[in-house]
Amino acid sequence: MQDLQTIEIETQANPTAAVIWLHGLGANGHDFEPVVPELGLPDDAAVRFIFPHAPNLPITINGGMSMPAWYDIKAMDLDRVIDTEQLMASARAVGKLVDREIERGIASENIVIAGFSQGGAVAYELGLTYPKRLAGILALSTYFATAKSVIPSQANAGIPINIYHGTSDPMVPETLGLRSLEALKDMGYQPAYMTFPMEHSVCLEEIQEVGQFIRKYAL
Repeated sequence: MQDLQTIEIETQANPTAAVIWLHGLGANGHDFEPVVPELGLPDDAAVRFIFPHAPNLPITINGGMSMPAWYDIKAMDLDRVIDTEQLMASARAVGKLVDREIERGIASENIVIAGFSQGGAVAYELGLTYPKRLAGILALSTYFATAKSVIPSQANAGIPINIYHGTSDPMVPETLGLRSLEALKDMGYQPAYMTFPMEHSVCLEEIQEVGQFIRKYAL
């Protein structure tokens, strides 16, 4: 996979923390730009937000139509038949963005990986396998697609993980969020789980919780 194109927003000069936020299927890096002012971060917080654009891929469930995607979805049943190789390639590509932030002077321990829907599945894979300690993983309205194949790194054995899900999500049913929670617990992680009365989207209360997570673990 080629290097990812990104949008960057810096809340202050000389950032000391970074949040890499992955969008969902058919969206792009602009999708979550508007959340930055809603996070409630301190005025002096110097955070670089990085919103990558997924490449265009043919998507089986959409009749083979190409659209921005981190991987192909071949069936929309509850178990989600996906192209795992593409997901892992996307995780490696996002991992290069983490590498770049470290090269730019941000400690790995101050880098959060966030993802919505498809992006969250990539966030799980990358956040659990990255070879250096990260600040945390934010999983929004998503599922743990590589739970059976992931090879976690010891560096992130105790990584903070927050899972957020809508109780009325028709696209990624809450059952999948709960499965992710149980799979992570079985692997020895201690994720937090929060639900909100919404469909496949985000809400202000959730975004404020994300802001609290960033304050606690990355600043």
